[in-house]
Amino acid sequence: MALYSEKVMDHFRNPRNVGIIENADGIGEVGNAKCGDIMKVYLKIEDDIIADVKFETFGCGSAIASSSMATELIKGKPVSEALSLTNQAVVEALDGLPVHKVHCSVLAEEAVKKALLDYYKRNGMTYDPQQFEDHENCGSCCDHNA
Repeated sequence: MALYSEKVMDHFRNPRNVGIIENADGIGEVGNAKCGDIMKVYLKIEDDIIADVKFETFGCGSAIASSSMATELIKGKPVSEALSLTNQAVVEALDGLPVHKVHCSVLAEEAVKKALLDYYKRNGMTYDPQQFEDHENCGSCCDHNA
């Protein structure tokens, strides 16, 4: 049995939504000191819809695939739906990840949520801190869900 699914390999070899959004409405950056992965997500939001999303990831193939899939899962969706993104949804959409690589999907979820939190803060919008769980003050740890 292959270590990685075809979807993981496809998103690693042909990542979607790579790049930077100038004047992004929200930016989220996370990292994992243990594995060295760093992810940065940029959001462009129009009328409460994620009109565009880009990412930059420095890391392994699973980190790149997780970032790519996370952006695909939220692009074109309402902010409220993007807030409900979970690392489990990323793993399922990729047809699985090896257990020792699940932390990559956690980082992708964290980066999206940090970008959404940044969007709320930049615009002086009220938000429910529980929507962001422990992510509001999450710096480079993001291991609490792994």
